[in-house]
Amino acid sequence: MKIRLKKIYKPTIIILIVLSLISILWANSTINKQTENKIYSETDSIPENNVGLLLGTSKFLRSGSSNQYFENRISATVQLYKAGKIKNIVISGDNSKKNYNEPEDMKNELIKHGIPENRIYLDFAGFRTYDSVFRMKEIFGQDKFTIISQEFHNQRAVYIANSLKLNAIGFNAKDVNAYNGFKTKIREKFARVKVFIDLIFDKKPKFLGEKIEIKN
Repeated sequence: MKIRLKKIYKPTIIILIVLSLISILWANSTINKQTENKIYSETDSIPENNVGLLLGTSKFLRSGSSNQYFENRISATVQLYKAGKIKNIVISGDNSKKNYNEPEDMKNELIKHGIPENRIYLDFAGFRTYDSVFRMKEIFGQDKFTIISQEFHNQRAVYIANSLKLNAIGFNAKDVNAYNGFKTKIREKFARVKVFIDLIFDKKPKFLGEKIEIKN
């Protein structure tokens, strides 16, 4: 019996692995192709939008060292704002744990860099990229905006937005080196497959809540 089970399980496992690899490759290729004309790295070429969506991340790594993703997203947002390419900023991130508040940490950094507090809006329920994008329309009333993160993250976020019939573009923050970003890039491959699952099943954010008006 054990020998028979092994004979059945082995081809099944191989098939599942092959299907998973195909799904990852297809999702990655589809997202890249569909967003290639909507992702920008230079302020001179990116169109203006009233609102920028800054996707949250932690200020520090588990080791206690500074998070380059955080620092580079702050720099990109400041650059975009001072170039006059956005007027308001929604910071969407995780605030689910005590003493962990991505939106507040990012807000404080932006203010240090000279961005007026009244131009910053906080979304504390951006637990996933999908939620952050979805809530831009449902909570903040925005169907046209600029997403700010690293390129690989922007591609996924812009694809989600466009699939939800939102007019979004992305502005790329500087990426981190290959060593520090390895685990994040691996997770990104699986996150891209999850995008299509969410869209197929018409996934809704964990929380919605009261609407927030963004003034021009």
